[in-house]
Amino acid sequence: MSVKNKPETLAAQALGQVDPETGALVPPIHVSTTFARLPDYSLVDGRSYIRDHGPTQEQVESVVCELEGGADAISFSSGLAACTAAFHALKSGDHVVVSDTIYHGVLNWLEQFAIDRGLEYSLFPAGNIEQFEKLIRPNQTRLVWLETPANPTWAITDIAAFCAVAHRYDACVAVDSTCATPALSQPIKWGADLVCHSATKYLNGHSDVLAGMLVTASRDSLWERIRQHRLLAGLTLGSLEAFLLLRGIRTLFVRVHKQCENAMALAQLLETHHAVERVYYPGLPSDPGHQVASRQMRGGFGGMLSMLVSGGRQEAIDVACRAKVFKRATSLGGVESVLEHRKTSEGDLTNTPENLIRISAGIEHVDDLLADLKRMLDG
Repeated sequence: MSVKNKPETLAAQALGQVDPETGALVPPIHVSTTFARLPDYSLVDGRSYIRDHGPTQEQVESVVCELEGGADAISFSSGLAACTAAFHALKSGDHVVVSDTIYHGVLNWLEQFAIDRGLEYSLFPAGNIEQFEKLIRPNQTRLVWLETPANPTWAITDIAAFCAVAHRYDACVAVDSTCATPALSQPIKWGADLVCHSATKYLNGHSDVLAGMLVTASRDSLWERIRQHRLLAGLTLGSLEAFLLLRGIRTLFVRVHKQCENAMALAQLLETHHAVERVYYPGLPSDPGHQVASRQMRGGFGGMLSMLVSGGRQEAIDVACRAKVFKRATSLGGVESVLEHRKTSEGDLTNTPENLIRISAGIEHVDDLLADLKRMLDG
């Protein structure tokens, strides 16, 4: 009789993978780039070269695939490589519809390369399903790109509602779920065709691995083109990085749930502080995305939040510079709490407010984080 374990168990035990040769509970790292053929010149397990079929890479891919409830998963050498892979797999003349509040690297890629590749794209206000449907072009829109919660205002998109509309026009829906993680949300469950992760962030969780991951609901023709793109562009995740990523995923659920708790406490403090104009966090009942987030996220609302500091750009930078416990750094999802003046990182392409500070809550004692935040805001 097979046992269907809970996601927390599947992650902690890496699906129960045990090295068949030694019985080791930690799978070995396979660093070989090439694989010998058998005497009849056939391949062992279909492997010939690591760029397409790496054993260590496939170990972590299988775990993420299971956690997301997908049919297949492939890893990439970075989160941005995973994000843009679906766009690379499209054909000249195809049209994509993209939320205007997403990771700025994707917007930069579209701005610099989409038109030259023959792709047309349209942006809609995050979460606005009426504006979204108006932009769809029947028989031309092939891909819809969503992010929820969306960086850096953590806007929430109703995945099920957007998928229902997109699928009426035979468009594929991809959801960047980096900040939700499979610990909180499974976009495929709500109708998504692709799920993207910058695995550098929460999946790894320790700020020491650059990686990306794509999961598909079905092995369709677009998925096969994405696989071919990874193979021919050489975007393979390194074996050591794959091993470290798998190790990080084992603690995903305990890390994310603690980060959610800390983020909620920080958001509640900021909501009442006189030096803060606005707080962006879907866990707050006052947040416009709270109701949808409560339905499609489980166990928490994520570890990311942002605040608008009273004043402008310089006032926000001054607040960030007073941090003692929080680290002033780009990126997110690590065990350490970090913050940044986001506009400095994004530049002029985005509409991010000049006085916005983005916060990634770590797993430290919440009292230390609250005290540091008070000190920063009180000056």
